[in-house]
Amino acid sequence: MDAARGFAQGEFEHRLSRAQKLMDEAGFDALLLTSEPDVRYFTGFLTRFWESPTRPWFVIVPLSGKPVAVIPQIGAHLMGTTWVEDIRTWAAPDMADDGVSLLGDTLLSLAGEKGCIGLPMGLETHLRMPLADFFRVRDSLPRMTFTDAAPLLRALQCVKSEAEIDKIRAACAIGSAAFDMVSEFAHEGVPLSTIFRRFQMALLEKGADWVPYLAGGAGLDGYGDVISPAGDQPLMAGDVLMLDTGAVFDGYFCDFDRNWAIAHASEAASSAYDVLFGATEAGFAAARPGETAASIYHAMDAVISVAGGDGGGGRLGHGLGMRLTEWPSLIPADHTVLEPGMVLTLEPGLEVSPGIIQVHEENIVIRENGAEWLTRRAAEQLPVIG
Repeated sequence: MDAARGFAQGEFEHRLSRAQKLMDEAGFDALLLTSEPDVRYFTGFLTRFWESPTRPWFVIVPLSGKPVAVIPQIGAHLMGTTWVEDIRTWAAPDMADDGVSLLGDTLLSLAGEKGCIGLPMGLETHLRMPLADFFRVRDSLPRMTFTDAAPLLRALQCVKSEAEIDKIRAACAIGSAAFDMVSEFAHEGVPLSTIFRRFQMALLEKGADWVPYLAGGAGLDGYGDVISPAGDQPLMAGDVLMLDTGAVFDGYFCDFDRNWAIAHASEAASSAYDVLFGATEAGFAAARPGETAASIYHAMDAVISVAGGDGGGGRLGHGLGMRLTEWPSLIPADHTVLEPGMVLTLEPGLEVSPGIIQVHEENIVIRENGAEWLTRRAAEQLPVIG
């Protein structure tokens, strides 16, 4: 499908309005954001320059008014193309004061001397600035308090707008089109490393902007894990090949995998595939508003348990969006309530034999009356190449 790039300004105005309402309820005078997804969520600032760890970037969301960017001069032009108007810069890198004073002065002007600053501190967050510089900012503002804003940001970002869902759907369509090409270059005798390279090429040819994540494996009836880079071992008859991609379209990820048997499929490999296909069906059926992340886990685990498995990997799926993996986790302990607009992966796994597993992964969105597939559904039976 064709999805529009970027967002209308109304998208950012809506995000800001929701955030400021939650900030008021939580007692925050401002949010301090330092990570790429959080900065982009409120500004639309999309760049690969975050790959460089040299410069920190800051966006402050005040309790009223538009976001304020406190960024290195090199980013001023690009930030100026977004809806952000107040852009404060410094010549970075500065060995003595790399934005510290400018950030402190901006926080003081926006939040006041006794302001309460929300800063993501919880699980699945990180501070993207030198810790010593954060201490300097904090110490320069002794009457301010810094409090965890991770729950607030999760509440905002877990539920996607239709424009966001369209981008994830487009990324999934790109992934599906690239998976359709795998039989053209994955055959007995071809090294796994060659397949990885060709698959990345296929993703780019089909419209991915970049491919930050690609993993997979191949072995008799399955593979040892789902996170390894490719080695040079050639595919052999009876192997099960798995490719798992996190390709990006306009800043949003897909995250799903596909499995194929090479030359022929054993009964064990085919049976494991059938179980996991059934588990994703059960997870899809359980993914309804008002249910919980744990509910989906238990629905899939019930199918896997009948086959003597325990799911493997610690969780059976997760949130998806601007990050490859987002909140929530499909685990027994996560009781996040599902809402329309949440995008999730279903990722059950099964041990085929000692040390050998298969994993299936699909992407879905929660709707008012249930779930909707974002990925084109995997084949119902294990496909055989050659």
